[in-house]
Amino acid sequence: MAKTAVILLLFLLSILSSTTAEIKSPTIKSDSRPMILFEKFGFTHTGHVSISVSSVSVSSSANAPIPSPSRLGFFLLSEESLLQVLLEIQQNSHFCVLDSHYIQHLFTFSDLSPPPLSRFNRSYPVSSPNEYSLFFSNCAPETRVSMDVRTEIYNLDWDGSKDYLSAGQTQLPSLYTVFSVLYLAFLAYWIFLCYTNRRSVHRIHLLMAGLLLFKALNLICAAEDKHYVKVTGTPHGWDPFLQEREKKVLMIVIPLQVIANIASVVIGETGPFIKDWATWNQVFLLVDIICCCAIIFPIVWSIRSLRETSKTDGKAARNLAKLTLFRQFYIVVIGFLYFTRIVVFALRTIAAYRYQWVSNAAEETASLAFYLVIFYMFRPVEKNEYFILEEEDEEAAELALRDEDFEL
Repeated sequence: MAKTAVILLLFLLSILSSTTAEIKSPTIKSDSRPMILFEKFGFTHTGHVSISVSSVSVSSSANAPIPSPSRLGFFLLSEESLLQVLLEIQQNSHFCVLDSHYIQHLFTFSDLSPPPLSRFNRSYPVSSPNEYSLFFSNCAPETRVSMDVRTEIYNLDWDGSKDYLSAGQTQLPSLYTVFSVLYLAFLAYWIFLCYTNRRSVHRIHLLMAGLLLFKALNLICAAEDKHYVKVTGTPHGWDPFLQEREKKVLMIVIPLQVIANIASVVIGETGPFIKDWATWNQVFLLVDIICCCAIIFPIVWSIRSLRETSKTDGKAARNLAKLTLFRQFYIVVIGFLYFTRIVVFALRTIAAYRYQWVSNAAEETASLAFYLVIFYMFRPVEKNEYFILEEEDEEAAELALRDEDFEL
């Protein structure tokens, strides 16, 4: 069972991206896991790992032998060595990861100060640039460990200051700042467009302006938050027309997605040392994808409902224009969801640790392109191309709506 847990943890580690290496102080209580992942971080040639443990206690079951302190300790594991360690574990079910030649040893419980203090504190330089994961290994069967841990992982900048963001994420503050400026410029143009076409402006256009404003503010806060973490290593409190059937779907989906994202943020802030951290991250990713797919159903139902009613209400040309618009909207939404949920995830998985920011750039670029297309389709103009109707268009529109090939 322990062997299976270790292999599963190492496998999930291979597909997870780097975490933000904030200064964290987790507390481990009566934990029997054979391996505990604390951080995954991309180091430059000036990387450092500082670890402090205190209030360490080790307990065993009544029939278990007294564990050797050398069987419990901390180590770093690089991406390149991950496969080799997995092979060693598979070949020998009693193999202890601390005995592997492919890990970078830090310290074991043999280095702790004598009881009752039982503490240890040291900083280690990482001179070989790579992406490493910080682990605690418990190779003593039927043994539970309790301890207070403080981790501080960072790279040094050219001026000697500490950078607590992974090598692949240190560009994020600048990236988010650039996109926030683009959204503010987009908002300014949208306000100008609404002002010059005041007769065609509806409440939805004002709501769209509010969406741009909140998106820009969100990116400003994200840039400020990442910069704060980069400099100090600690986060703060800035992370802050339908039928009845469609309304019910949205009432279920939107709260689910909000809950999933809040829970994902909470787990991301607490760190990978908590139990089932990797499993819950995958669950929340799955919930997010399901919610995004469920959002599509109201669009499809609205299109089909409009198509059926358009055959009898005498407004064939206008309804055909609306159906065309909705079908284009449907295609854009599908493309956006596919790219941000699948392509971006693939980029995060396969990109080298130094280029993890590329997936964030791709996601923000796709979001900006999505907003540009949607806002162009529903822009306030006095003579919208979708609703410029002539009398002779009615007959052609009625024929098109009768055509069963007019589907999504």
